[in-house]
Amino acid sequence: MAGAFELFHDGNLSFGFRLKAPDGTVVAVSGPFPDKVSAVEGIRVVRECAGMGLITDLCPMPGDSHESLARTV
Repeated sequence: MAGAFELFHDGNLSFGFRLKAPDGTVVAVSGPFPDKVSAVEGIRVVRECAGMGLITDLCPMPGDSHESLARTV
């Protein structure tokens, strides 16, 4: 079973969504959107980009006393 997006209204006149793993674990939560249409568009963009998105590693290398340069993997 695939994960699922949940669209919600937060009570502050904003909409948002969360992505849940098949076991129900929340994997990601969006920022606020002004309306439902914008939140649904945000889901569409995440669906389009997430599968092929690169990872930019901003973490320092083990044993490195300086902050490492960003690495894209």
